[in-house]
Amino acid sequence: VQLQASGGGLVQPGGSLRLSCAASGIVFRYAAMGWYRQAPGKQRDLVARITSGGITNYADSVKGRFTVSRDNVKNTVSLQMNSLKPEDTAVYYCNTDWRMRPFWGQGTLVTVSS
Repeated sequence: VQLQASGGGLVQPGGSLRLSCAASGIVFRYAAMGWYRQAPGKQRDLVARITSGGITNYADSVKGRFTVSRDNVKNTVSLQMNSLKPEDTAVYYCNTDWRMRPFWGQGTLVTVSS
């Protein structure tokens, strides 16, 4: 299983970024996919999740600003992040649990700063 995340970078407060994660080694359409983030000195927390059926859930801190989506043809999951705040600064990780094992992407850094 491989998860390849991309799309991080430096953005000003109030700006937008879109993260993408390409998955291989799984039957993607059957897999729930998640985005987590880890800020320096903090634990890794769930940001957003989308089930195989397209049901989504979000951390309270990002509701209304972030949108998770999936493309079952391209085997990708995306995270559209709007109205970014400095506290959104973190390394963002793509995740799936496949056959009862967790798999993680390599992480992509998002820095929100003026």
